[in-house]
Amino acid sequence: MTSATGTDLQAAARMAAVRGAAHLRDLQDPEGFWWGELESNASITAEQLFLLEALGLASADDRREIAAELLATQSDDGGWPVWFGGEGDLSVTVEAWYALRLAGVPADAEPMRRARDRILALGGANKARFFTRLWLAVLGKYPWEALPAAPPELILLPPRAPLSVYRFASWARGTFVPMLVVLSRNPTFPQQPAVEEIFAEAPGSVAGPAPRSPGRLTHLMGRLMPVARLYNRHPIGAVRRAAERRIRAWILDRQEVDGSWAGIQPPWVYSIIALHVMGMPMDHPVIVRALDGFSTFARRREGRLRIQSCISPVWDTCLAAIALHDSGTADDDDAVERARTWLMAREITREGDWRRIPRRGEAGGWAFEFHNEWYPDTDDTAEVLISLIRSGVSRDDGAIRRGVDWLLAMQCAGGGWGAFDVDNTSSLVGQFPVCDFGEVIDPPTEDVTAHVLEALMACGVPPGHPAVRAGVAYLRATQRDDGSWWGRWGVNHVYGTGAVLPALAACGVDMSEPWVRRAVDWLAARQNPDGGWGEDIESYRDPSLAGVGPSTASQTAWALIGLMAADRGNPAIDPGVAWLVGEQQDDGGWHEDAFTGTGFPLDFMIKYHYYRLYFPVMALGRYAG
Repeated sequence: MTSATGTDLQAAARMAAVRGAAHLRDLQDPEGFWWGELESNASITAEQLFLLEALGLASADDRREIAAELLATQSDDGGWPVWFGGEGDLSVTVEAWYALRLAGVPADAEPMRRARDRILALGGANKARFFTRLWLAVLGKYPWEALPAAPPELILLPPRAPLSVYRFASWARGTFVPMLVVLSRNPTFPQQPAVEEIFAEAPGSVAGPAPRSPGRLTHLMGRLMPVARLYNRHPIGAVRRAAERRIRAWILDRQEVDGSWAGIQPPWVYSIIALHVMGMPMDHPVIVRALDGFSTFARRREGRLRIQSCISPVWDTCLAAIALHDSGTADDDDAVERARTWLMAREITREGDWRRIPRRGEAGGWAFEFHNEWYPDTDDTAEVLISLIRSGVSRDDGAIRRGVDWLLAMQCAGGGWGAFDVDNTSSLVGQFPVCDFGEVIDPPTEDVTAHVLEALMACGVPPGHPAVRAGVAYLRATQRDDGSWWGRWGVNHVYGTGAVLPALAACGVDMSEPWVRRAVDWLAARQNPDGGWGEDIESYRDPSLAGVGPSTASQTAWALIGLMAADRGNPAIDPGVAWLVGEQQDDGGWHEDAFTGTGFPLDFMIKYHYYRLYFPVMALGRYAG
């Protein structure tokens, strides 16, 4: 590690940025992309074993390596957390416990006893989330009658109908469609290990969690569940067959070339189960391709197997390329050229689900993963456009113009942008009884809106454009009373505020305006005594923790990027830069255990393994000039 103070700081920052960029270059794939692990929690790995056991495909190696991973990541409290350093979570712990039992770990082994005690202390497995109890039902350990029911006929509703599948966010939609088959056919693949010892009452004898976003129709939907179960037992034959044909075609249309669905784990596993129970044999090319595709998401190290919920090569690549640019790397540098070429080839030019409700816009965006043709997102598209422009691509290039036009078409009515859909804000779908976990809608958010505005400015859209004015107005309206902005896809107010300030500066907003100064003052006031910034994930639950937490490399970089865009002379900047310089490791990177990425606030948190690399390089490069 190195350190610097006073007049040497700019030179030290420049050197640290160059060293960080060199480290990034070493991590670039020969094809031009970067791809760091996207780490989440133990449930994803446990569910991989559930799927393999249900289908009769689990091998001795699968069981041994998954058990090794789960045992190595058990917390001191006996459970498995949602994020590094968090307390053991009930649902994740139930899934890890049963996966270990399936892997052959005895119930009376010490880790299993500690896990059981944690589960019971949290209320027992009946209190676990819907998805956990659903897996137990699939494995023959929980009564289907105690779970919500849904008729496949919902797929026949037109896109604008209140309970249409298109009212769900893209990630929830891809899961909900195959789940309509699962919740009507109730496929069961009984497993031998018992589960009674992790239940405080008989399985299914008490209600599970209520929907995460209850409303005036929550009670009615709950009362309709017996009706839905009865109809599923005695459906109208012709209508049911038509619904299942539509679901089958819907699923098959959306399988990606790598075998996945939407590039994420939940739609993937339920699509496999749904197709199989509708009669597709295990040796069908669709299922073979789906099962083979998991190898891309698997991380095998030292006899352990961990499954990623998603992968982030496009996101990692555009951000790493921006970092190289900020470090002073030339446009014609080989690493920059390879990244540019690879990103240009990832453009999505087919119409996806995003067009079903607004019926506007032409394709021209980017997705998060290697393969996700149906679900490009505005956040990736924005950062890719910034990366391409900074690497020398002309604003008049066809891919740039298509990307800009697509972003403009994706603006929501209130001026902001969601990630995958337009005006995906229904309060009704969240009241469905299965929705006790995560987020099921995709409303506009401050961080995504900020990235889109910054991209539009980089691509030559004038600040006076109506979409830009509406976007800035949205940001002003969503500013918190303390001056910060909330972060949907990163932790949390530091992420949101660090994204918004550069966007406002790019849009030509007067950075001396009082509302902007409140954001600057908020960031400066949240600086830690060591010079860095951090924020605990619990800030999503407790607003008093906004901007409070041990310093991390990624969050310090976000704060610095925001401050430098708004107030280059702010006295908080130099200590923050000195902290990053001092924390740089010998290989040019930074260490970070914290989960600073967000899937669903509190419910599903993410550690992007490269956040600790490219964001500090951006901050240091911009400081050094």
